[in-house]
Amino acid sequence: MKAAITTRPGPPSVIEIKEVPAPKVKNGWVKIKVKAFGLNRSEMFTRKGDSPGVEFPRIQGIECVGVVEEDPSGKMTNGQQVAALMGGMGRFFDGGYAEYALVPESIVFPFQSTLPWEVIGALPEMFQTVWGSLHLALEIERNETLLIRGGTSSIGMTACQMARHQGLTVIATTRNPAKEASLKDNGADHVIIDDGTVAGKLRDLFPYGVDKVLELVGTATLKDSLKCIRPKGVVCMTGILGNEWTMADFTPMGDIPSLGRLTVYMGEAANLPASAFQQYLDLVEVGEVKPNIDRVFRLSEVEEAHSYMESNQATGKLVVLLD
Repeated sequence: MKAAITTRPGPPSVIEIKEVPAPKVKNGWVKIKVKAFGLNRSEMFTRKGDSPGVEFPRIQGIECVGVVEEDPSGKMTNGQQVAALMGGMGRFFDGGYAEYALVPESIVFPFQSTLPWEVIGALPEMFQTVWGSLHLALEIERNETLLIRGGTSSIGMTACQMARHQGLTVIATTRNPAKEASLKDNGADHVIIDDGTVAGKLRDLFPYGVDKVLELVGTATLKDSLKCIRPKGVVCMTGILGNEWTMADFTPMGDIPSLGRLTVYMGEAANLPASAFQQYLDLVEVGEVKPNIDRVFRLSEVEEAHSYMESNQATGKLVVLLD
C-alpha cells in the first residue's frame, strides 16, 4: 500500500510517500480501507518531534474514515462505513496517512451517510473535540453567551455552528480583519479582532461578561480570556493554536476571577457517543450545519498539506482524499 511516512522529526519535508506492506489483521483490531482523513495540528507537533513517546518512522494520522476491509470479530461487515480516531492512532501505532489502517475496535465508529468522502473525512476528530468541549467541559445551555477564542480554526467554525444551532449567542475572534466576513457568514453574532487582548472589547458588548469561553489559542491568551467571563462563568482551554504549551507566570488567585472556573478538554474516542456522531452527519446531510473545509489534498500531497497547515492560512479543515 501507499503511505505518507514521517521518516524522522523535522519540517514537512521529512514526510515521504512510500510503498509499504499493508497491515495484517489481528484480534481486537479492525482493518480499514481509508477513503479520507483530516489533518490536525497535533500531527504537526508530532512531526516536529514534540509528542512524547513517538518513535520514527511513523505513519501519522489521528483519524480516518473509510470502509471495513476486515473485522475478525465479525461485529462489522466488510464495506461498512466507519470512522476511527484517537486512542494512540498515528502516534503509538500507525495511523490514517495510508491506503489501509489497522486500528483497535474500541476507537471505530460505524455510521451511514451519503455525504462525499472528502466531507466525511473532515468530521470525526473535529466533531469529537467540539462536542466534548461544548457539552462535557462547558455544559452549554440555550440562551447563554459563548466567546470562541480562535474562531477561524476548523474547531472554532464548527463550534460556532453547533452553539448557534443550540440557541447560544456566539462571539468569535480573529487576528485577521479580512476573515471577519467569513466568521459572520458562519453564524457568529459578533466578531472581535484579536490584537492579543479582547477583554475590553468584549466588555463593551457584554458589560457583565459572557457565560462560557472556548479557548482555542491556548496559554498565550488564556489570562485575557479569563477576564471575559461573568461570575461563575467557565473557560475551557481546548486548543493551542498559539503553539505555546506552558505559561511563564500564572497566579490562580488573581488570574482566575473570583467564582470563575477554568477547565480543559483533552478528549478521546470514548468521550464521543456513536449516536452523536451519526446525528451530526445527519445534520450535515440535510444542510442544517455546514462543515468548513478549506482545502482538499491527495495522499501524494501530504507534505504540501503540512506546510499549508503550519502557515496558518487555512480557514477551516484540511482534508486528504484517497483515490
